[in-house]
Amino acid sequence: MGFDRRTFIKFAAGASAGIMVTPLPWKLLDDVAIWTQNWSWIPSPRKGETTYTNAFSKLDPFGVPMKVRRVRNMPVRVLPQPGHPLGGGLSALSIAETQLLYSPSRLQRPQLRGADGKFKEVSWPEASRKFQEELRNAGQNIAFISGDENSSVTEVLSALANALGSNDIYLMPSEAQSAAKAAELMGFNARFGYDLEGSDHVLAIGANILENWGTVLRNRRIFKNSHPHSFRNKETNKEDTANTAALVYAGPLQNNTAAVAESWLPIYPGTEGVLALGIANLLIAAGKTAPAADFDAFKDFVAAYGPEKTAELTGVDRKKLEAEVAKLLAAEKPLLIIGAASGSGAGAAALIAGMAVNALLGNINRPGGITLLPKAGKILKNAAPLADIYRNDLTQFFARREKPALLLIHEANPIYALPNPEACKAALKAVPFKVSFSTFMDETSALCDLVLPLSMGLERVDDAETPYGSGKISYCISAMVAKPGAGVLNTGNVILSVARRLGKDLGFELYEDLLRAKARLYEKSSFESLAAGFPAESDEKVEAGAFSFKPGILDKAFALEGNKGKVRLAAYVRASLGTAKTGIPPYSNKTLRADELRGNLMSVLINGATAARNKLADGDKVFLEGGGKKIAARVRVFEGIINDAAGVCLGFGHSALDEFSQNKGANVMELVTAAPEPETGLNFWCKAGVDIYKA
Repeated sequence: MGFDRRTFIKFAAGASAGIMVTPLPWKLLDDVAIWTQNWSWIPSPRKGETTYTNAFSKLDPFGVPMKVRRVRNMPVRVLPQPGHPLGGGLSALSIAETQLLYSPSRLQRPQLRGADGKFKEVSWPEASRKFQEELRNAGQNIAFISGDENSSVTEVLSALANALGSNDIYLMPSEAQSAAKAAELMGFNARFGYDLEGSDHVLAIGANILENWGTVLRNRRIFKNSHPHSFRNKETNKEDTANTAALVYAGPLQNNTAAVAESWLPIYPGTEGVLALGIANLLIAAGKTAPAADFDAFKDFVAAYGPEKTAELTGVDRKKLEAEVAKLLAAEKPLLIIGAASGSGAGAAALIAGMAVNALLGNINRPGGITLLPKAGKILKNAAPLADIYRNDLTQFFARREKPALLLIHEANPIYALPNPEACKAALKAVPFKVSFSTFMDETSALCDLVLPLSMGLERVDDAETPYGSGKISYCISAMVAKPGAGVLNTGNVILSVARRLGKDLGFELYEDLLRAKARLYEKSSFESLAAGFPAESDEKVEAGAFSFKPGILDKAFALEGNKGKVRLAAYVRASLGTAKTGIPPYSNKTLRADELRGNLMSVLINGATAARNKLADGDKVFLEGGGKKIAARVRVFEGIINDAAGVCLGFGHSALDEFSQNKGANVMELVTAAPEPETGLNFWCKAGVDIYKA
């Protein structure tokens, strides 16, 4: 993909929010990873036979198919996997797969906390006996947290929990959880799929689809294909730069998606659902209806969200709002995507409002619109369906008084990633025995009593079922590409083994056997073809049936207010900074710019008008205060952000992991507190206000 002059200027204006979406920067990052590392722990592969193996990144949560280059069976580099339906390039995190295999910060042996409070290395047999003993002693009073909603490991954990008499299992908060709750409340017995390939006009509200929402690489490929740089028209012999689809972004910050979109609609953080109601008002005024059981009540409800009121509540420009609705009405296959710029914490009400707009546009189960996908299947009879697990809110688990006797955490770092980390830390310490399956000693693992070293994605057989944002059902299996070290194991195998010794046979001896059985759910695929990198896909849809817009829920949810403050917090994600679980990959430090991190101070983005009102100037050291906590930052005046908002990047402020992640900026989640979203059963934290003042 190239850029014409207009697109390049737009990108340059918004580049501060992240790395651009063309394949070029990812190739440059790959070169950085290969040619500029001089750390002693990076091995130098010997000359020998070169082979390529298809794999699927388990390090990147957005689903990244890739091709691994191996020299004498040693992984040395990852490349894109052409033709994969979820592919289209590489992400910064997937590129780090081969590098992090050799990180000296990896856990290589089980760690057991002694009477003195310090960890000591123990053997796997000793760790396994201790784990089994604590599970037996805990009885039904156990809880589980999984950090991988697409893996069958979550099914194994759920089956063990139910076999022991507990249904206390949680996933890390995500867009998929918000969507699952919205679907349930509206009456859809399905998952939401997004036919980006078929749409001719995409409006993304809050959802940064080119950086951290859904199947990001697929989204980028679709965007690239629908936005050709230029080509020569054979009939006219002239350069033609016409796009085949439009992309519009609404959000507080000119991030990657906003920077290359046809237009950007600045709105206040946390008002994504309100904007959707304003759009619904204009669509109904234009004569649009939908077969919702409570359509008349919804029509009466959104009558209060006329253009003037919507502009007042969201900050959107009224004329731009009306122009965008006119484009949605003119499009043949319009699609609205709604989400949180931070990737979680949006609750379910905003998704309900967004789905109401899609229903008014008539795109449910239509090409280019929302596809109602069957819910995830399962193999283990004792396991809870994924839809049931989504009903459990992890932030509420940490807030409740009653604590389990044992908590098992798989590949998750809630102490860093959830709102109010200090409160979560205190809650975790109150659990008598904590077990973490982890590759690195992250903030959560450091507070546990037993840490079991987990093999990395390239060292294990694992799967990924329909990542959120997909347009259709998909199933991928990633084969073992690298031989794991003697001290690391696959969580699935450990749980299956321990369950048998507790007299709770879950039906499979090895995790790979479970995946072989799951592969048989897809009639046209086999385990061998899936493991070779050929994913299974299905065009199966679920009929919409009767559904509702739930105006009563929307009314109460959008009345919810966040923390008060001088400015609204606009948290955003930069993919190259990794995840809460991985920290910042070593080579990604080389991509940090001086205006993003100066010394150990991160930047806070405010525009000139906001800076003037708060008597601040570019470069000032400031404090951001909210939720009873404060963090330090340095002002960067940036005109690509709405008035009275402060843009802060997630991913900084690690106190654990390794030297490449620690002592860099602050954890923004310290400023955020979660509050119950009325009647949805989820907590909400995307509407926070903070005070900003000179340090």
